[in-house]
Amino acid sequence: MKDKLLLLNQKIAEAKLGGGEDRIKKQHAKGKLTARERVHLLMDPGSFEELGMLVEHRSVDFGMERQKFLGDGVVTGYGKVMGRLVYVFSQDFTVFGGSLSETHAEKIVKIMELAMENKAPVIGLNDSGGARIQEGVSSLGGYADIFYRNTLASGLIPQISAIMGPCAGGAVYSPAITDFTVMVDQSSYMFVTGPNVVKTVTNEEISSEDLGGAESHATKSGVTHVVASNDKDCILKLRQLLSYMPQSCDEKVPDLPFELGDEIKANIGDIIPDSPNQPYDIKSVIDQLTDEDSFFEIHEKFADNIVVGFARIGGKSIGIVANQPMSLAGVLDVNSSRKGARFVRFCDSFNIPLLVLVDVPGFLPGTDQEWNGIIVNGAKLLYAFSEATVPRVSLILRKAYGGAYDVMNSKHIGADLNFAWPTAEVAVMGAKGASEIIFRKEINASSDQMETLKQKEMEYAEKFAHPYKAAGRGFIDEVIDPKDTRRKLIRAFKMLENKKVSRPNKKHGNIPL
Repeated sequence: MKDKLLLLNQKIAEAKLGGGEDRIKKQHAKGKLTARERVHLLMDPGSFEELGMLVEHRSVDFGMERQKFLGDGVVTGYGKVMGRLVYVFSQDFTVFGGSLSETHAEKIVKIMELAMENKAPVIGLNDSGGARIQEGVSSLGGYADIFYRNTLASGLIPQISAIMGPCAGGAVYSPAITDFTVMVDQSSYMFVTGPNVVKTVTNEEISSEDLGGAESHATKSGVTHVVASNDKDCILKLRQLLSYMPQSCDEKVPDLPFELGDEIKANIGDIIPDSPNQPYDIKSVIDQLTDEDSFFEIHEKFADNIVVGFARIGGKSIGIVANQPMSLAGVLDVNSSRKGARFVRFCDSFNIPLLVLVDVPGFLPGTDQEWNGIIVNGAKLLYAFSEATVPRVSLILRKAYGGAYDVMNSKHIGADLNFAWPTAEVAVMGAKGASEIIFRKEINASSDQMETLKQKEMEYAEKFAHPYKAAGRGFIDEVIDPKDTRRKLIRAFKMLENKKVSRPNKKHGNIPL
């Protein structure tokens, strides 16, 4: 028995070395953690249980039978994060560059299947050069096996991807299917075709960082949702992100302890400027309404005319969708509509209530928007809100104009409660534009057209630039004093916590992708 235990310990020590001490040192020299270090930092101390530690690849071509490493370049297993079960795989760049083989893929698939069967989140820590070329189509099939499980798990359990090194070619599609992608700045990149291929095809010279680095995907493509400064920061952000999510679609997020006080925010109304054309930062409003330091923004650098993220109100996890007047006056455009729609659908999948803060003057006009599909992209956000069955509360702060009023979780598309501040303006369009159309003849016939337009603007604003006509029709449930807003929201979400909605029986809808 002693000899067998000695052999087992030798095998375990060999597996933990990955590609060897020299390669581990190189990983550390780059400021990166090893695959196992990442897993143990993610999991609660002492909770990680590894599976498949002694797995080896089966390839015999190109001399591969003489190059074998226990674990085959990926650490897989389960453990706890903040006391809750989580499954994880962590690719090991020190073994064949973290490349994916048939057995490497089988280990990941096994973890994903266990996660689905046991209804718990799965986290992928990606650090791989792509498919293992020596295995040919077997490695490509391994990727497809993973993609298929990603799709089966979508909406069933939360899936989060961390890109902590290279992620190229077919490898990028698994993170793209998952719910959220976190990238490490300056040490991770994602692209379908690398700089060399780009240069060959287009003669364009570009670095890996500029082509597919964290900053590029955070600002230009929207592929990454969160950017971390280093490996440790990435792991901490993963833990924080998980705290806002349930284990599966069958559960709700556990509430944090909270005692209701007076919750009065005396100065919150001062955030809205007196001039309707002056911008303000919607995040200042979010900070006043939510529990202290609880807001976790998603897609912070992409389509910043809309703000989305998680927060807590009265200890309850909620999702927030808010127009941002500081950027493009808060209008909806192609990217902001797409960004908002995906976030709404995630929250709806996992029973996370939605708070929508509305200050929207409409959709962004222009040929660029029309030719890039503002119609179908705006419809994505409309569709996402309309199909959502979670508790949905809207607060109109200032402008709610035109079709954008409808799209931003209006009563007409199923919102549960719609509040408005006295500064709210619910109308087809702004007073100036409306007056120019309605009173065109009178203005043109006037000897002082500017003065007449000014008078007609005031006349229109007096009739429509307020929330009371909408409230009179029941489209707004209550016009509230801004200082009372947080208390109203806490009570509203408490009232709605057992909401149940039945939808028509069908296979699925056809969202305008």
